[in-house]
Amino acid sequence: MNLKPEHIQTIRSHAESTYPEECCGLILGYIDNQTKTVVEIIPTENAWSAESANFALDDSKYSEARRYAIAPQVMLQVQKAARDKSLNIIGIYHSHPDNSAIPSECDRQYAWPEYSYIIVSVQNGKASELLSWSLDDNHQFQSESIDTINLTT
Repeated sequence: MNLKPEHIQTIRSHAESTYPEECCGLILGYIDNQTKTVVEIIPTENAWSAESANFALDDSKYSEARRYAIAPQVMLQVQKAARDKSLNIIGIYHSHPDNSAIPSECDRQYAWPEYSYIIVSVQNGKASELLSWSLDDNHQFQSESIDTINLTT
């Protein structure tokens, strides 16, 4: 996955600003020859709530500190805006407050195969490790390399 340094900074800043809750957002870009290139990072509100957890097994005990959700209407709005720019949603990012940047079982269960998932660890309010993941054919996360680039858009 190719990102500009400012994309990484946007994700880190968003994660720090929402600590101790999880942040989340959308990653817009394009895929060319199996390489994902990020063009825009869209921070979103964490829409997780006890109500949204009703469809999940035993997730009602979790809060925004341990779960995230992007509202369906936000996904639709961003998808339409991206299409107008000849872009696609190519991934989702979120933070893990006081935890590693390794996907959880919940992350895996809710993940979509075509997306990349960037996770940033936030330790005591400070963003640290940032990793990208994608699902393989067995619906298991595999590490995805992150390359910083300087593109003109």
